[in-house]
Amino acid sequence: MGKETGFLELDRKDRGYADPKERLKHYKEFVVPHAEPELKAQASRCMNCGIPYCHNGCPVNNIIPDWNHLVYEGDWKNALEVLHSTNNFPEFTGRICPAPCEASCTLNIVDQPVTIKSIECAIVDKGWQEGWITPQVPAERTGKTVAVVGSGPAGLAAAQQLARAGHSVTVFEKNDRIGGLMRYGIPDFKMEKHLINRRAVQMEAEGVEFRTSTEIGVNVSVDSLKANFDVIVLAGGAEDPRKLEIPGAELPSVRLAMEFLTQQNKRNAGDDELRAAPRGSLTATGKHVIVIGGGDTGSDCVGTSNRQGALSVTQLEIMPKPPEKEDKALTWPNWPLKLRTSSSHEEGCERDFAVLTKRVVGENDVSGLECVRIEWVDGKMQEIPGSEFTLKADLILLAMGFVGPKKQGLLDQAGVALDPRGNVAANVADYQTSDPQIFACGDMRRGQSLVVWAIREGRQAARAVDLALMGTSQLPR
Repeated sequence: MGKETGFLELDRKDRGYADPKERLKHYKEFVVPHAEPELKAQASRCMNCGIPYCHNGCPVNNIIPDWNHLVYEGDWKNALEVLHSTNNFPEFTGRICPAPCEASCTLNIVDQPVTIKSIECAIVDKGWQEGWITPQVPAERTGKTVAVVGSGPAGLAAAQQLARAGHSVTVFEKNDRIGGLMRYGIPDFKMEKHLINRRAVQMEAEGVEFRTSTEIGVNVSVDSLKANFDVIVLAGGAEDPRKLEIPGAELPSVRLAMEFLTQQNKRNAGDDELRAAPRGSLTATGKHVIVIGGGDTGSDCVGTSNRQGALSVTQLEIMPKPPEKEDKALTWPNWPLKLRTSSSHEEGCERDFAVLTKRVVGENDVSGLECVRIEWVDGKMQEIPGSEFTLKADLILLAMGFVGPKKQGLLDQAGVALDPRGNVAANVADYQTSDPQIFACGDMRRGQSLVVWAIREGRQAARAVDLALMGTSQLPR
């Protein structure tokens, strides 16, 4: 695959970013893509591994060496076909996936992995530019009906696969636009939403019907779905946020990260302020902002706060600071624990690790946050005596992850069994819940996870549904 000596002759060169001073002025994507000759050169670095560990690292099982080779040869159209054979939405993963495939790349042993994510994104972007991506309308219809609840990546992948198999698919979304957390939880500067819109147009041409502003369990009952559809696929995500249970957490300016990010995305979409902010306008403008949670959502809050004109941004993490560099002999080809600095961090942010929050300071609203430093001994958290400190704060954003799907409404009415973690119980062989008419996939089944896992589960659940409806299936697993 690629050029036999490519990895010896060329170093890794990934996409660049626009200057922080410029990109902080807007909410548009700021990644600077490679020109085609550079992409071919980077694709030539693929090593033709006997065992391509990138396949194992990629949850959707992308056939990475094949499309790298095709890009190197300039055969972009076939590269797109290979890419789409395992992934319905490479333009999503090429922007917001953390690229576990690159961590598993053999060249990552020497910190020079192939630029897999950049090449993937370039392939699909070129496919759209050239008009190669068109609706795939099934030759025949089966007469079977499927309701997909949730329009995040799992629901969209399941819906598209089932529609291409000839089933009549209706996607129900509680928000006013489709996309789930990709729409309202991912900032536009990481992924612009016209990318979701054009996939929706493609899927509608393939026969998928979208019903937005329709919350199952609230506007429409689960029993109604069961009466009107042959199968229901639950793909509603894991949206129950982990709460901050300390004194003062009830103050008005202690807010959930998703509320903060959603409001800005709605503003970017042109919604008026009242529509974007039903609980009142929430911005970081002119404020000292503290983000609690060191993951990607916290990073997104940092980038959004800086664009809104925050006076300062501090991100706190309860875990110790990871090492700058992992021990490859111990970690490769698995996803390593190491310090990751995002583009948002580079734009301006103080980061602090091994910090436990103790109390939100303030009478009528937030004025500070009391913290203490901690250490981990034999896996247990211990406060360090005398290490207490207080941070100035006007706005505290909670980005501590999710504990599972919300139970009220949909799941209460569905009555399906839950696993010990509170997720919908269904195995990865048939994705069927305790109710044989109901299937589940994505974060609602596995818990908070990555976009690539959601797409994989949506595709696999679609095959399981097709098999259950028809007795056989031509959909790939």
